[in-house]
Amino acid sequence: MRDAGAVLPQERQGPERGFDVAALLAPEQAIIAYFSRAQLTAPRREDVALDDALGRVLASDLDAADDLPSHARSTMDGFAVRAGDAAKLRVTGEVRMGAPAPHALREGEAMRVPTGGALPAGADAVVPLEDVDESGDTIAVRAPVRAGENVTQRGADLRAGQRALAAGRRIGSPELGLLATLGVAVVPVFRKPVFAIVSTGDELVAPDSVPQLGQVRDSNRYAIAGGLRAMGADAVHLPHVADDASAQRTVFAAALERFDGLVLTGGSSVGERDFTPRVVRELGAPGPIVHGLRVKPGKPTLLAAIGGKPVIGLPGNPTSSLMILEAVVRPIVAACTGERNSRTVVVSATATEAFRGREGWTWFVPAQLLARGPELFAQPLPLRSSHVSLLARASGYATLSETMPAVELGARLDIALFSAGGSPIECMP
Repeated sequence: MRDAGAVLPQERQGPERGFDVAALLAPEQAIIAYFSRAQLTAPRREDVALDDALGRVLASDLDAADDLPSHARSTMDGFAVRAGDAAKLRVTGEVRMGAPAPHALREGEAMRVPTGGALPAGADAVVPLEDVDESGDTIAVRAPVRAGENVTQRGADLRAGQRALAAGRRIGSPELGLLATLGVAVVPVFRKPVFAIVSTGDELVAPDSVPQLGQVRDSNRYAIAGGLRAMGADAVHLPHVADDASAQRTVFAAALERFDGLVLTGGSSVGERDFTPRVVRELGAPGPIVHGLRVKPGKPTLLAAIGGKPVIGLPGNPTSSLMILEAVVRPIVAACTGERNSRTVVVSATATEAFRGREGWTWFVPAQLLARGPELFAQPLPLRSSHVSLLARASGYATLSETMPAVELGARLDIALFSAGGSPIECMP
């Protein structure tokens, strides 16, 4: 692999115009190079109501203020007892849910307690209802009880002062429950970054138009917007721009004035009408950091920054555009949202046929996941960068590395799932 310090390969000029393939970086090198040059603006903070915090990124570490639970509780419907006490015990009261025990428990006594009920002072175990014989106000315990049996001790979940949630964590439904338990009704989160999406190209028409010969509907922007939103950002659609450098310069500059980042689709290669890299270079420093990747699909990718704002130039082919967003750009989006340790969800599956790449290149191969009972299988899909339906038929993708360009039939491999869904797992006959 090349040194990631070589961040901006030179494009060939003249009759051999195009990417200098020998100078291109692998995706992981490109990300290292990008973050070494792009000093992205730190996300800002805001407070939101607990019920509005789903999917947001926590902006502050949160510690437990008190022990959780704050008192010993029963995990069963039964009787609170003292371990090692006599087999026959007198029932002297009942613990009500949401209330303390009516009195402390003394030797030879038991107290009826519900699941979740507070243990009375003096009790250290609970006998389930099914393990006793009741007769009037006495019970006979069928087997000895150990201290702590069927009891959740005070602080067993969290101790006072213990870290409950760390800053940078994406809030899901389990986190919402924990926040509510901790008494956090107003949640400090990072503000969602807003990315402007601009499609470029003379051939594009609106989705509700009827394309004429040579035209295509502007579909990439909607796939990109969905991917960005699934990654925790917001997306705003700006009108598409023709292959005109002056018009692009005006639109790109205005977008960077208003929004936190800019995602472009189309015009990112090295053809005569691919103005995006040149226009971005003219907008300010550091400008283009990586142009071109040693990857398929998505070689003509542009990773840039203007000031502290990311500018991402994605290829115009639909499969290439969304695949690069998912597999390469994701950590850049995560940095803008404040999310730490963002990870793509990966499942292990058995190859139904060989996955093939190319030695010396990274290949992202779309795959359909199939299930037979508890076993998962992955079927590679023919890689066609221009096909709009390809990724809609895929559950995710396999990454074939430069040094391991193939996975044979029957071998195990990892399939990365798309952040915004994908084809469901189908059942095999």
